[in-house]
Amino acid sequence: MFRRTAPLFLPALAALAFFAAAAHADPLTVSSYDMPNGDGQAAGGTYNYWDATYNGSGHRHHDGSLLSGGTGALTDGVIATQPWDVVSNSQGTGEYVGWKGSPTITFHFGSTVTIDSITLYVDDSNVGGVTSPSAVVVGGTTYDNSNYANYFGGAQAIKLSGLDIVGNSVTVTLVDPTSWVFMSEITFDGFVTSVPEPGNVAMMLAGLGLMGWMARRRRA
Repeated sequence: MFRRTAPLFLPALAALAFFAAAAHADPLTVSSYDMPNGDGQAAGGTYNYWDATYNGSGHRHHDGSLLSGGTGALTDGVIATQPWDVVSNSQGTGEYVGWKGSPTITFHFGSTVTIDSITLYVDDSNVGGVTSPSAVVVGGTTYDNSNYANYFGGAQAIKLSGLDIVGNSVTVTLVDPTSWVFMSEITFDGFVTSVPEPGNVAMMLAGLGLMGWMARRRRA
């Protein structure tokens, strides 16, 4: 009897495995982000702090130019470990993007995702008016950075956890308490909120229905 009925459980088990896999948390890939370009010498900076590798629309060599539809320094996997004044240059190709003020950046994902945590890699050297943000606003919710005035001598990682943000995009604002705010990288962790194909749903329902029918038959 077991040999005949065991294969009938496979559709339900496969469907359940599908949903379990969809909920596994992993690094999320940013498909594009939109933001004002970094500022630089035209805004009184020593160097230019542009997103010079940005591959979307907008002028990547102009202060404050609206960049959209691409990615660049903020998601290239390069995390600065030294202060901004050590790694920046006049060409705007340094490891940090820097803004005079509080920039708002919109990050887009290729599908609907659930964001569990966000990590921002910023400069907190307190050199030339550059400190880490006093707060980070994510999707309209403000998260205070109590360490912004501790001055870590360069790089600081700010991790926001337990977010549970669902959508295909999210806005992040860096609240600048002084003059300038610099960020070299941002990462997102969570999982893709997969929408099952109709065939997978039908397979799961058929398998669960069959399991229920067989259980009732054994009890009869």
